[in-house]
Amino acid sequence: RDCLLSRGLGDVYKRQHVIWVGANDRRLNLFENLFPIPRGVSYNAYLIKDEKNALMDTVDASASEQFIENVAYALNGGKLDYLVVQHMEPDHCANIQRILELYPETKVVGNVKTMQMISQFFDADLEGRQVVVKEGDTLELGNHTLHFVMAPMVHWPEVMVSYEQTEKVLFSADAFGKFGAVGTDEPWPEEARRYFINIVGKYGAPVQTLLKKAAALDIATICPLHGPVLQGDLTPYLHLYNTWSSYQPETRGVFIAYASIYGNTKAAALLLAEELKSRGVTVEIADLSRTDLAQAVAKAFQYSQMVCAAPSYDGGVFPVMADFLHHLKSKSYQNRTVALIENGSWAPSAARTMTAQLEEMKAITLLSGTVTVRAALKDADRTALAALADALAQ
Repeated sequence: RDCLLSRGLGDVYKRQHVIWVGANDRRLNLFENLFPIPRGVSYNAYLIKDEKNALMDTVDASASEQFIENVAYALNGGKLDYLVVQHMEPDHCANIQRILELYPETKVVGNVKTMQMISQFFDADLEGRQVVVKEGDTLELGNHTLHFVMAPMVHWPEVMVSYEQTEKVLFSADAFGKFGAVGTDEPWPEEARRYFINIVGKYGAPVQTLLKKAAALDIATICPLHGPVLQGDLTPYLHLYNTWSSYQPETRGVFIAYASIYGNTKAAALLLAEELKSRGVTVEIADLSRTDLAQAVAKAFQYSQMVCAAPSYDGGVFPVMADFLHHLKSKSYQNRTVALIENGSWAPSAARTMTAQLEEMKAITLLSGTVTVRAALKDADRTALAALADALAQ
């Protein structure tokens, strides 16, 4: 784990009097014990230094010592007046009680639901230490003023975000977050997409509401609870968030998700990919038995069209495909065109099973002409795959 501030790297984010006091975790394998994070994750917290000092959130229990050290270093002997709690998920709230014990003059700022959840997680006595805020309320710190914007179900019911008008900073809670430790050298969209679709993506309508509220603010910097601080031209980030949360495709092209037992269905998927590429179609392909499920789900949301290719299995469909489609439904996959390839040696059942799962989703257009492969590819199958490529390329 990285304790950046105490190592003299506090300029990860320092804009005037706003200082990053979070921590990187490069040793954790699974975020939320579910999502692989090969480049780690950051738990971001920020300190606003003014006549009154305000700490924006805390961090995960695994990074407690780094965080406490960072806060003390940034305060430099000063007192902590406020702890603003924007989100009560444990990777951000774990150190609330510790902060209140270390800084007995600190008051907790949050909404009604925040205070209810604090009592569920901790035995902290908040008598006389609560500042309960609602939509539109402000907190004066001196030269800085925090404006509170409620953001319920982005992605918990107590979530709120805070806008600081002097520095024009939006403290955005989990919105605009991404996987990867701070300082990871990689393009923002890939891991931000995987993070959004799999964690926040089910709640597209609340995100749209928050984006409309944010549009009325003059924002120069976005400080999320995970990933890098966003500065400069924010248009690309806002555009992607609007696209993702409105369930519209980001890329015109085809995502081929396949599952294969002995390689015959894989051969069909690869042949279709080549046929599509020869027609100038953008294609990405994934083996569901080997690809991170969260990444496959994110890719399905990225593209305008999808092909699901799988063998029949126990009178249904190969389990990894069933699991993939289940996750798509749970994340509100919609507004896409989908085509099917099935394989079955004696009683093909994959297409029927996949169709039933897809019909439970909203605004899915199923292309007619499912390609049914009987064991190994034959010339008739190759012709059918070429015809499917024609239909997808239109």
